[in-house]
Amino acid sequence: MTPTRILPRLAGAGLGAGVGAGLGLAAYGVWEARAYTLREVTVPVLPPGSPALRVLHLSDIHMTPDQRAKQEWLAGLAALEPDLVINTGDNLAHRRSVPVVLEALSGLLGVPGAYVLGSNDYYSPSLRNPLRYLLPDDGRRHTDVPQLPWPDLKAGFDEAGWLDLTNGFGSLVVNGTRISFAGVDDPHLEYDDLSRVAGPADPDADLRLAVCHAPYLRVLDQFARDGYDAIIAGHTHGGQVCLPGGRALTTNCDLDPARARGLHRHPADSSPGDPGSSWLHVSAGLGTNPYVRVRVACRPEATLLTLVART
Repeated sequence: MTPTRILPRLAGAGLGAGVGAGLGLAAYGVWEARAYTLREVTVPVLPPGSPALRVLHLSDIHMTPDQRAKQEWLAGLAALEPDLVINTGDNLAHRRSVPVVLEALSGLLGVPGAYVLGSNDYYSPSLRNPLRYLLPDDGRRHTDVPQLPWPDLKAGFDEAGWLDLTNGFGSLVVNGTRISFAGVDDPHLEYDDLSRVAGPADPDADLRLAVCHAPYLRVLDQFARDGYDAIIAGHTHGGQVCLPGGRALTTNCDLDPARARGLHRHPADSSPGDPGSSWLHVSAGLGTNPYVRVRVACRPEATLLTLVART
């Protein structure tokens, strides 16, 4: 057989293998987007001698009414019996999702909590080219779509007694630990008003926590500089489609991809005890845009943060 006959067959086989691999990866990504995972992290942030606090961090749920498995998994988190719940936004992905989210969280709404909203609480999701997330941010925000019923979500959280930290402060006493909070509205939409929460964190509190949806550096820098012990954020989806080992390619903000999820320091080169530095926890979140419901090497997650005494 001559080489001219072999080459087309080799090319056809290579093309078939490439298509098969692509379909396999897509199928895996669809499966992983539904592989809900509880991650557990210990943060040494309390004063010496303090009892541990269990904090459930929820973010980027992106709920639609038909996502029954996600609703059941969320409802099961109440069995963890956390001491505190922090919700960093993007709960909604459909105009009829508010009752569904509140029902899934009903077992947690009796627990002390604090929250901020994200862009996908305010505005309906839209079909977008997923490759755009890998490109530099062009500053465009999709606010030309219908609004979601975020006031109803806010009312549900407020009625449960959760603190609304939208460009403001709050405080709670949880298991004898006095916690001082500050938070901002969504920085991705530039709704954050840092001037309203500027200034030194409460020096009399046992623990100072800052909360935001999107971890933009301007927000992290101010909270760390003002003396908050830890900053809690979401938005990044952990990169959502990552390289093997979970290496993120993007964060959809100006945070470096190495800190797209998990527990880190801010600034990145700081150490515990450094003035003007904080712990930073970024959740990879539980959902995706409902039109591109795929994750690769980045499972959807909620995080149980166990806060313990500093050593």
